[in-house]
Amino acid sequence: MTDQGPSTMRSLDRSLDVLDTLQRAPGPLRLSDIAQGTGLTLPTVSRILGTLQSRGYVAAEGRRFRIGPSVLAAAHSFLVNDRLVTTARPFLQELAAATGLTCSLYERVGFDRVLVARVDGRFPLRYELPIGRRLPLHLGAGKAISVDFGEDDLVALSAHLERHPDVSGVGLDRAALEADLDALRRNGYHVSVSERAVGVAAVSVPVRTPAGELLGALSLAGPVEQSPAAELRDRAGEVLRTAAAVGESWARGL
Repeated sequence: MTDQGPSTMRSLDRSLDVLDTLQRAPGPLRLSDIAQGTGLTLPTVSRILGTLQSRGYVAAEGRRFRIGPSVLAAAHSFLVNDRLVTTARPFLQELAAATGLTCSLYERVGFDRVLVARVDGRFPLRYELPIGRRLPLHLGAGKAISVDFGEDDLVALSAHLERHPDVSGVGLDRAALEADLDALRRNGYHVSVSERAVGVAAVSVPVRTPAGELLGALSLAGPVEQSPAAELRDRAGEVLRTAAAVGESWARGL
């Protein structure tokens, strides 16, 4: 029988902390960097890295470490098996074709959001946003995921952002975020202009089941000169209908 006691679970938790630190990093990390990022001792980190390397989840480049190819295999399995992604993809393709804008789908992971599907439109964005990119919940489409947050969630989000600030350099403004969340609850959508990336405008909506369960966020974005805020507000109805169709289709598949 496999040991599922506290020690085993603690070891698993520490291993995930190491993986989380590596996947957030912009490049390979030294052993000391990983120890500092996880709060673990050097010997503990070294043992974990050895185990993860043996499974292909970590690769070494000299004295530095990075995510290994097994993570890509796991990501592929997610993309072909995640029901929200497979359900939403044809709807995203239809919306992108109809509007010429980039349509993206995000799912929540802790106090971040992860881009899980994207269909480019006729007007390409000025920056590359790859599938799997981890992004904040206090900016752009993240607000369509944090829309239901209460006080405890906002406090936890603030603490998370102190540990993992967004690369945009935009910190958390609690008053502004709460005002945007209130407006999103009233209107059903959020329009952002250069919020997380300069020169990009987007309209974002929550994706919910007919019962109200939050599944993720849907965003329609483009260069600001091609999609000014007023135009995106006019398109909000299309995005809301697409999100509702995704949620209904997802629920029918249960």
